[in-house]
Amino acid sequence: MELIIINILNILFWILGIYLLINCLYLAFFAIAGLFSLPKSQKHASKYKKIALLFPTYRENSVIIESVKSALKHQYNGSFEVVVIADGLLPQTNTILREMGANVIEVFFEKSTKGKALRFAMEKLKDNGFDIAMVLDVDNVLGSDCLHYINNSFLQGNKVIQVHRTAKNVDTSFAFLDACNEEVNNQIYRKGHAVLGLSATLIGSGMAFDFSYFHKVLDGVGETVGEDKKIDFILANDKIKVAYLNDVFIYDEKVENAQVFTNQRTRWIASQIEFLKEYALEGLVKLFKGNIEFFNKTFQTFLVPRILLLAFLFIMAVQSFFNPIGPGRVFWTSLFLSLCFTLLIAVPRRFYVDKRLYLAILQIPRAMIGMVIALFSIGKAKKSFMVTPHHHKPVNDNN
Repeated sequence: MELIIINILNILFWILGIYLLINCLYLAFFAIAGLFSLPKSQKHASKYKKIALLFPTYRENSVIIESVKSALKHQYNGSFEVVVIADGLLPQTNTILREMGANVIEVFFEKSTKGKALRFAMEKLKDNGFDIAMVLDVDNVLGSDCLHYINNSFLQGNKVIQVHRTAKNVDTSFAFLDACNEEVNNQIYRKGHAVLGLSATLIGSGMAFDFSYFHKVLDGVGETVGEDKKIDFILANDKIKVAYLNDVFIYDEKVENAQVFTNQRTRWIASQIEFLKEYALEGLVKLFKGNIEFFNKTFQTFLVPRILLLAFLFIMAVQSFFNPIGPGRVFWTSLFLSLCFTLLIAVPRRFYVDKRLYLAILQIPRAMIGMVIALFSIGKAKKSFMVTPHHHKPVNDNN
């Protein structure tokens, strides 16, 4: 009986080991691909499309004013309009925004979601002659000539674009760690994919769409907490490629403490599990029908979040020195070190000359604990709109 139990445990450990090996291979493959260059974006054009800059805003009265002020100053040879989708803003905030020159569309939902707010606004704007809709978070700041680059990319035939979102604040160790995490995501899920001719993964802001197509897409988003991931699946199903402009920036506020990090990751993990359940089987079917993009999006839902993966591999490496069951210490230690190497090559080189990086590394254990808490709190994301709080931060341009 004891031998049977040991054999079963041995098989289970090997299954776990192979699953985590696949995780590491996927991340390493695209991280290495991301080391190669993409063609430079071009900004000059013979004509200019009309752009709607959409700011879905939930109870962020001070930050939205500063973001709109910055957006209205953006230099663009064509026509653009700043649209604030106001959910729960104070009446005086709406008045100030309108006086500044923003188009304020107020929304009232019993249960707020970003997808519903965007759908409502797009319905209001559909007859206003817009060619492009660009979605921004409440705290986002456009980089230099951002709209010129986007306009040119659409003129080249792209229907969906993701620009390079990067940190505008690295004033705490946790914010610096989050900034590193953002760039690792960019390297693996956007640049690495784009280098290989695959669609970049949308990130929720800094994404631009053909206006009429986006209006259609939003019909299928619904009340999900992960509207960007849902859109990813819709695009893959429609075989619409997401172009990635690695050298075109928007600046985004990074989380400054473990509590906000945990709340944000709770929402992200909840959306990942939601789409894993929804598309797991369909992704396999699409693969056999030749839709690699859809299968790839589905495959990503099977991946363990990186911080959890790092923590788990460390635990498995340690236990392998005491436990003879399953893969040995060489296997687990190699997996852990390979993941560390993957993360190291995905972090931008400019970060390595900043001593704050080494202080940020000390925050990794807190981030790991936060991810574990998030994993056991995903039910909250389904019951409430877990908005990430923002503060007005000046752009710290390290690019």
